[in-house]
Amino acid sequence: MTQHGLAELLGITFQQIQKYEKGTNRIGASRLQRISEILRVPIGFFFENGGVGPIEGETSELNRFLSSKEGLALNKAFIAIEDPNIRQKLVALAKSLAVAGLSEIDGELQDPVVNG
Repeated sequence: MTQHGLAELLGITFQQIQKYEKGTNRIGASRLQRISEILRVPIGFFFENGGVGPIEGETSELNRFLSSKEGLALNKAFIAIEDPNIRQKLVALAKSLAVAGLSEIDGELQDPVVNG
């Protein structure tokens, strides 16, 4: 979402969005609520330690995931899925694939390669 896009949905200028981001202007509770709805995040997301964030120690893992091309693409695709049932099925699929991948890796590590 761009500043222009968000501003258009809110009926304000993108310069006003910039002022909110920089902290130049305060944002009212109702406008913050609307922004959270548009961005599909809880209001706590905008507050330090107020949102649903990673568990302590998982921050670097999350950052690594989101900084990878595949992680970012997967995250964007997941967010675009509105149906919670489909989201749950996708998480289950990813977990299954991860377990299968670990089994393959473990099998390769346990089977020594014989050079002949």
